[in-house]
Amino acid sequence: QIVLISGHLDSWDVGQGAMDDGGGVFISWEALSLLKDLGLRPKRTLRLVLWTGEEQGGVGAEQYYQLHKENISNFDIVMESDAGTFKPSGLGFTGNAKARDIVKEIMTLLQPINATNVYDEADGTDISYWMRDGVPGASLTADISKYFWFHHSQGDTMTVQDPKQMNLCAAVWTVVSYVIADMEEMLPR
Repeated sequence: QIVLISGHLDSWDVGQGAMDDGGGVFISWEALSLLKDLGLRPKRTLRLVLWTGEEQGGVGAEQYYQLHKENISNFDIVMESDAGTFKPSGLGFTGNAKARDIVKEIMTLLQPINATNVYDEADGTDISYWMRDGVPGASLTADISKYFWFHHSQGDTMTVQDPKQMNLCAAVWTVVSYVIADMEEMLPR
């Protein structure tokens, strides 16, 4: 059984893509790194996927889906970060009411960093195939007030990334993915 966390490596024609979507890649990698450093081994596999071709129509995600859809019942949740890694406020979530209640309970663990909100509908080109077929999905929700200052521009460089805010985003990603991966049962569908 798999809990998938992800971001995409590709960027637009200009800039470095450090925020869009390097930030999602960074926090997904960091989540696994933190869990390893802490010696935590959940019941399910945590799988990191660094998508390609998102900006070109999601071709990497489609290929991955085609290769793995026969095992769709083993995918517990798919998570994608693609809205920058500014100060997080919670998650967008797609799933049934019982799964939403579980995710809301998990998010209470993030009260110390004030990132407890669960918003309607996860968003992400790279996880859309899975959610369409009923797999619960989550997307990081962060303060996007400055996102479009840099999105698809020459300004999307490493200087945009604030390490403290990225650490908060990584904390959200780590807590949610670990708790879901370590629950007795998969999220209800």
